[in-house]
Amino acid sequence: MPGSSARGIWALAGICLSIATTGFAGDMHVLFTRLLQEYSENGLLDYEGFAADPSFAEYLGMLASTSPESLATREERLALWVNAYNAYTIKLIIDKSPLESIRDIELGLPILFGPWSIAFANVGGNEYTLNAIEHDIIREEFKDARIHFALVCAARSFPRLRREDYEGAMLNRQLDDDARRFINDDSLNHFDARKRKISLSMIFDWYSADFEEDGGSLRLFLTKYLDSAEARELLWSDEVEIGHLPYDWSLNRK
Repeated sequence: MPGSSARGIWALAGICLSIATTGFAGDMHVLFTRLLQEYSENGLLDYEGFAADPSFAEYLGMLASTSPESLATREERLALWVNAYNAYTIKLIIDKSPLESIRDIELGLPILFGPWSIAFANVGGNEYTLNAIEHDIIREEFKDARIHFALVCAARSFPRLRREDYEGAMLNRQLDDDARRFINDDSLNHFDARKRKISLSMIFDWYSADFEEDGGSLRLFLTKYLDSAEARELLWSDEVEIGHLPYDWSLNRK
């Protein structure tokens, strides 16, 4: 029947499009992972290396031509947005160098949020600010507090940039790993049983509502990822003092 033939043609076209899209996404993952492994180490970045490598511009071009709505799963869409945020933060530092801190990028009044309010990040043919990607899309749509350990704002007190890109099929494991690594990093969070004092990253202050919504409470969220039994016990003590560490905004340059 003509109708059956038409349906068959459209089904075959859909399969071909799916295969092509999957191949393109795979190329993106391989490309960004290669760049991250070559130009980042222990959370520090070789920005000059990123700038000089034509593959970085190629990767940004892939982001610009990939519509998040074309991706099949929630995890694939979130992975794309996290990768885009991190890649365009790198591009911003390159474009505005030399810098000692991302906060050295001055836009003047009435811009209130400095570099995070520049509309330059092209994803799927549309330009976004870093603020829009983080707050209007990632936080608003996906509501997963673990993203605060994956988004990297080019400062030494932020989480270490992962040396592989985020991929939908691995995203849950990657975000759990990021949360565990950040929370147990003594340079970013201190659990001092002798002094009965806990000093947390300012991230837990700035985004306290996200951690409470995700985990039920900040203590419950932290408990899920803390490796040390002593630290977990301290966290739930009635006598413990909880404060926050000063934030180091100096550039995470290698």
